[in-house]
Amino acid sequence: MTLTSQPMILSGRGVTAVLGPTNTGKTHYAIERMVAHGTGVIGLPLRLLAREVYTRVAEKVGIQNVALVTGEEKISPPNARFSVCTVEAMPRETKAAFVAIDEVQLAGDLERGHIFTDRILHLRGRDETLLLGAGTMRPILQQLLPGITVVERPRLSQLFYAGQKKITRLPQRSAIVAFSADEVYAIAELIRRQRGGAAVVLGALSPRTRNAQVALYQAGDVEYLVATDAIGMGLNLDVDHVAFAQDRKFDGYQFRNLNPAELGQIAGRAGRHVRDGTFGVTGQVDPFDEELVERIESHEFDNVKVLQWRTKNLDFASIHALRASLEIGPTVSGLTRALPAVDQQALEHLSRYPEIIDLATSPARVEKLWEACALPDYRRIAPAQHADLISTLFSDLVRYGTVNEDFLAEQVHRADRTDGEIDTLSARIAQIRTWTYVSNRPNWLADPTHWQEKTREIEDRLSDALHERLTKRFVDRRTSVLMKRLRENAMLEAEISVNGDVFVEGHHVGQLSGFRFTPISGAEGPDAKAVQSASQKALALEFEARAARLHAAGNSDLAISSDGAIRWLGDPVARLAGSDHVMRPRVILLADEQLTGNARDHVAARIERFVNHHISTVLKPLDDLSRAEDLQGLAKGLAFQLVENLGVLFRRDVTEEVKSLDQDARASMRRYGVRFGAYHIFVPALLKPAPAELITLLWALRNDGLDKPGYGDLIPVLAAGRTSVVTDPSFERTFYKLAGFRFLGKRAVRIDILERLADIIRPLLQWKPGQANRPEGAYDGRRFTTTTAMLSILGATLEDMEEILKGLGYRADAVKAEEAAAHLATQDASAAPAAAAEPSADDAAEKADHDDVDQAEEATAEAPAAEAPVVAETAVDVAPATGEAGEPAEPKPVLLWRLGGRNDNQRQARNHGERRGGNERPQGNRRHGGGEGGDNREGRENRDGNRQQRGRDGGKPNQGRGDRNEQRGDRQDRGDRKDRNNNRGGSQPLRFEAKPPRKEKPIDPDSPFAKLAALKEQMKK
Repeated sequence: MTLTSQPMILSGRGVTAVLGPTNTGKTHYAIERMVAHGTGVIGLPLRLLAREVYTRVAEKVGIQNVALVTGEEKISPPNARFSVCTVEAMPRETKAAFVAIDEVQLAGDLERGHIFTDRILHLRGRDETLLLGAGTMRPILQQLLPGITVVERPRLSQLFYAGQKKITRLPQRSAIVAFSADEVYAIAELIRRQRGGAAVVLGALSPRTRNAQVALYQAGDVEYLVATDAIGMGLNLDVDHVAFAQDRKFDGYQFRNLNPAELGQIAGRAGRHVRDGTFGVTGQVDPFDEELVERIESHEFDNVKVLQWRTKNLDFASIHALRASLEIGPTVSGLTRALPAVDQQALEHLSRYPEIIDLATSPARVEKLWEACALPDYRRIAPAQHADLISTLFSDLVRYGTVNEDFLAEQVHRADRTDGEIDTLSARIAQIRTWTYVSNRPNWLADPTHWQEKTREIEDRLSDALHERLTKRFVDRRTSVLMKRLRENAMLEAEISVNGDVFVEGHHVGQLSGFRFTPISGAEGPDAKAVQSASQKALALEFEARAARLHAAGNSDLAISSDGAIRWLGDPVARLAGSDHVMRPRVILLADEQLTGNARDHVAARIERFVNHHISTVLKPLDDLSRAEDLQGLAKGLAFQLVENLGVLFRRDVTEEVKSLDQDARASMRRYGVRFGAYHIFVPALLKPAPAELITLLWALRNDGLDKPGYGDLIPVLAAGRTSVVTDPSFERTFYKLAGFRFLGKRAVRIDILERLADIIRPLLQWKPGQANRPEGAYDGRRFTTTTAMLSILGATLEDMEEILKGLGYRADAVKAEEAAAHLATQDASAAPAAAAEPSADDAAEKADHDDVDQAEEATAEAPAAEAPVVAETAVDVAPATGEAGEPAEPKPVLLWRLGGRNDNQRQARNHGERRGGNERPQGNRRHGGGEGGDNREGRENRDGNRQQRGRDGGKPNQGRGDRNEQRGDRQDRGDRKDRNNNRGGSQPLRFEAKPPRKEKPIDPDSPFAKLAALKEQMKK
């Protein structure tokens, strides 16, 4: 392989870094994004985590669609669309649409960092790439990957420092952290004697054993977990408190103190989802100083300065050349050459073996040697001893093509024993993991399937035996010391800790969360009654005190969760339920019957005040509208509909009401933040994440939507600033509207962006042939072409734009590119001078006398287009690259967009052969014309507009449903309009206006035409 000295050219385009502390839901977000694509690859830092994520993805998309790839395990269904890997097992290149790399801050790790760095810099998804990790990675990622998008996610719960406590005084659901196996075992033994038992988690344990120990803790069989920093890498544990029994560790090179970021990563395991957590130290460690505590609580750590890097351009010409290529340093600032890893150390030893030098005589053999050096050192033996094993494997691979199976069988058989104690079983597991890795290497064994199954079976058996030994040693299932004290004392003393733990005679009997007490299981007989009586006595006093504190609490102490629960200082105290008024949900207390009388009333009243204040603050525009007393008549009715629909109305649904509003009524509604758009009546202030999240919750409460697919999934899209998004057909469609998006078939577009699109289209349809300064995209006064500005605001491609415009009711005519170019050249050449084309001040003022500011928008939403031939959709397909004779293919036809009318729908129905009685409403329109993607209501928008237009022309709304000949007569009677084309056979197309001016309406003082009207009056004087 030829080495290159050219500097690396890196780009972050298309890459999103989702950064934040622990418990921010980053991994969950990556899983949701991956399954939203057709294919995807996600890399995790640990095999244990890969197993967990594999299970979660398989539950979502089916086990036949997911592959699991680690160094020791490979599950590859034939048609797997998604791959869950350890970072080391991720492919160097992929065609998958989505790629995610978790815990990217490990790129700074001295041992494994270069692997993470390589994937971060080079592995990309076709459509989306996510980098997940700590906020300390932001500067270095922005430096190395210019153009990267960074999204910071806040922690879902808070972290508090609880100070120093003895191990025997730690609260239940605690994790005690140490950094050596001996210390972990000593602490677990102490807890077994004092508090009944503990589970243990060490990095040296097999994933199966670690899972079993974690399950022991999660199931509540033990209340304590003793672990190394292995719990800091995303293990999902219900830990309330993390206690550090050590703050120094051996990192593979030296003993050193943990830095604040490492302490924060481990302490962050405390608390789950929105439940707050605490951290502290045991009596063996000095208390943390105030600066360190503040940094951990606020998640403020030193940024990662450099990433570990090792070249991937290796020279296999010889062993010497390979060693030299591994010494090459990076050419990009922010990267540093990694220290020799296990594989490089093994190569250094093997390069001095004469038998290896004699065998590695070709590039292929040198490459095979490097592949063998990648064997992990699970046994943690001396480097020279590990190199000897690699030498044996490499010699077999070169001489015989595969590893000697007799040698392999002997090694496997030696590990296949379940007798012995914890250390013995741990050593056998490390040994068998080595051969599990060998059996999963491609082309290393003659019968790999047999040995994969054999080694996996032995590893599982050893793991189960180790779990049994650990449980037997560190979990005491004998009678608790409490029972002895119960028999010795007639009166028991009960107390409640600040964490809500209820103790009777120092023994934990239950947990108080908010105003609900949950006793621990297992207590039976007369002793249990005595415990319950003592605890209830303490609870009665505690409930009174808590009710007083809650009644006096500030709003910042209360919060509404996405599931409708109301939490006070993290504990659930009530939940919301739907009511007749969407803005006034019911509050249901979550309290035991011990909370009674005035105390219960005070709690209920305080929570209701908070809920009403929260809704009126976050949704202030809607709250103001619901209380508006200066709105009268139709304006008040429209405001009521707007509140009931949580801030968004489709204009087609309230066409008649909007038409009937005079300027004073519109101005009064605008003062409440209402915007009259071309497609929607809406409140722009509500198109933000916080209001959208609350609106979605209120709707879900009223419509039993908390469990409907898509609930809450669109709020992160809105928070990320996306203007449009690919729709998920499994989602409840209303959630798009609630989050501020308009569902348009395959894409959903933000409502305010659609109104900006209308503002761009409007002048293109108002421009008349012959006028100067033709806007970009204008064509002939009734049709237009898509422009860069449209694509830019929508964040869409041309194909997406076609879907969006069809969803809004537009239809496309396809013309040849040269024909369109000739037409535009003719228009520009014959354009009149700009001064002649501009309307006079008198004309503008006269328009202001009769039109309100929404008139142009109504024209966009309601005006029909003149009839024009519809070109079949196949006509706009891309032509072949070359003709039959090798000539260049014809340019792709130009799409000219116009507002669709009744004739388009009838013609489309005839093309599809779909009629319903005498009223032609084509099913095809559900797909191409229909706003809500197949709802057909959107597709009727233009037909409704046509009928309303004819109703205005005839003097009555909807009169257009009558005799069409009479309508034509009405149009001829109005032939004195200035801009009507008298020569209908000429080159200019037939034109229709929106609606005639309503002279009885006064001028809106907020109208942009008001100043022109005043200028007109001044000129008359």
